[in-house]
Amino acid sequence: MSFGNTLQLNTGAPIPQIGLGTCSNPNEVENAVEIAIRNGYRHLDLAMIYGNQDEVGRALKKVIPSVVAREELFITSKLWNSAHQQGPAEEELDETLKQLGLTYLDLYLVHWPAAFEPGNGLRPPHPTKEGEVQLDTQTSVVDTWKTMVKLREAGKVKAIGISNFAIEHIQALINATSVVPAVNQIEVHPLLPQVELAAYCARAGIHVTAYSPLGNNILGKPMLTENAVVKEVAKKLNATPAQVLIAWNVHRGHSVIPKSVQESRIISNFQQIALSQEDYEMITSIGVGKFERFNIPFREHPKWDINIFNEEVEKAATFRIKIQ
Repeated sequence: MSFGNTLQLNTGAPIPQIGLGTCSNPNEVENAVEIAIRNGYRHLDLAMIYGNQDEVGRALKKVIPSVVAREELFITSKLWNSAHQQGPAEEELDETLKQLGLTYLDLYLVHWPAAFEPGNGLRPPHPTKEGEVQLDTQTSVVDTWKTMVKLREAGKVKAIGISNFAIEHIQALINATSVVPAVNQIEVHPLLPQVELAAYCARAGIHVTAYSPLGNNILGKPMLTENAVVKEVAKKLNATPAQVLIAWNVHRGHSVIPKSVQESRIISNFQQIALSQEDYEMITSIGVGKFERFNIPFREHPKWDINIFNEEVEKAATFRIKIQ
């Protein structure tokens, strides 16, 4: 089992440190969520774009209240890019709650700082550029954050936050509204430790949730779970490489949301281990001088023609994030 650790958000609410990510193929998540909750998970990470919140809702009906009370669960979902405007945002939140069969979310995040044109699906096609989405270059991150504040005030979400936001984006939200996000959910693993951003979030009182804690194979490169250093530490601790990588993020004070639909992995990911400082530093050394970000929408299909992280590959993008 996990150590049962919770971390405190700036709202005062506790967030369980280990959660289940649900970005998976269709018809796999209902069973995964049920398995997770029956094996002790109390933190679920969802999103409209994953296309499976109805599956999560069916799983929740099987376990609430027979296995767990709703109040014992911490459920996060995310506002998608095509609903950054006030009307669409309200509609998407209502649809999320309907799909889940819930009356409130514990946390609602702006999934990305990039906005899409509303009213034409989740990935609206660009009218003249094949293979690209149609961006909304007028709605700023500050506009969207003001909408999120209104959603929280309406009482359907207990806390609001962001995902994939850089320091300049976050500071603009705080400057404009004085409302500090509760969470910034970002890609964090030994190849992308996000030291500067994590330190900024800590100073601002923003909790960091780490997604893709095991890395990724989007680029066809070896998985972090196959790294020799990770495997060496795992062998020493009689643990799996995944458990080691999850523990690396826990050591940094983040909550972590590994995803899996395989029962054995769901269970083993929740069986926590602790890293010594020496082991932590060994794992950290993997990324020194060779940082790698896997999740860059500019190189996905359909492409988002926008520079979000200022990575080298994004510098050819036409647009940048509209701050305010």
